[in-house]
Amino acid sequence: MIAFVFPGQGSQKVGMGADLAEASAAAREVFGEVDEALGQHLARLMAEGPEDELTMTANAQPAIMANAMAVVRVLEEGGVRLSEKGDAVAGHSLGEYTALAAAGAFSLADTARLLRIRGNAMQDAVPVGVGAMCALLGADLEKAQGLADAAAEGQVCEVANDNDPGQVVLSGHAEAIDRAVALAKDHGCKRAIKLPVSAPFHCSLMEPAAQAMDAALAQTPPQAFHLPLYANVTAAEVTDPQAERQLLVQQVTGRVRWRESVLAMQDAGVTHFVELGGKVLAPMIRKIAPDTAQTSVVTMADIEALAKEI
Repeated sequence: MIAFVFPGQGSQKVGMGADLAEASAAAREVFGEVDEALGQHLARLMAEGPEDELTMTANAQPAIMANAMAVVRVLEEGGVRLSEKGDAVAGHSLGEYTALAAAGAFSLADTARLLRIRGNAMQDAVPVGVGAMCALLGADLEKAQGLADAAAEGQVCEVANDNDPGQVVLSGHAEAIDRAVALAKDHGCKRAIKLPVSAPFHCSLMEPAAQAMDAALAQTPPQAFHLPLYANVTAAEVTDPQAERQLLVQQVTGRVRWRESVLAMQDAGVTHFVELGGKVLAPMIRKIAPDTAQTSVVTMADIEALAKEI
């Protein structure tokens, strides 16, 4: 069984998608559709930068999605249809929207517009400097939760991402995150690194953004999707579009249960994880489910190799 998985924020880089666009009309079409939906030359920003502008949440989210969907379209043009070859989809944070687009729940244009709204709403939810995030290395969920509780001191300090058995991310008020970094070794974590992010994603400080997405998804709800999706906030299979709409709202403030999602897919029989549009998730999956196969597909050569393999 194959699961197609899609990366989240942090996987953007200047030059993304440029080689694919040069090699494939299908990829160029994706970038053109996204540009038109957003009224912006996002493809040019992806190809040429500047990096600080591409990294802005409102640009990074649709850019990462567009890059992955270009890979999907090129694969499908070559006869590899996800609905025929795959058994499940999942995505890390914004990647859940890409997974839904790949499975037919959202059009490409609607996905781009929803992610632009999501990016802006997440950025605007908390003034710059008020929130922060840190990655804990050599920490499991239990250690991370203990550290978050100790560092909170009446402020928000929550587990935002349970990425793999040795990496958990905390999110919350900047002072609480600084305390968490200082206390990390006392709580058995190997290292704590503050992340270069502009907002504290996936914690209760994002509630205004959750409300914005509730309104946006009421206007553009997901439609039926061709493959079961494993949702970030439940780490469980979803097939009902209405249920998924609510989960996308909860996802803004909720924990990304990536480690548990991968284990749930493995328990359901997935033996091969194929990451489309990035090389971020496959190394995590290798640590979570070492008995499975992992493939990252980014370039035209990767696409051709995958088409022969599956």
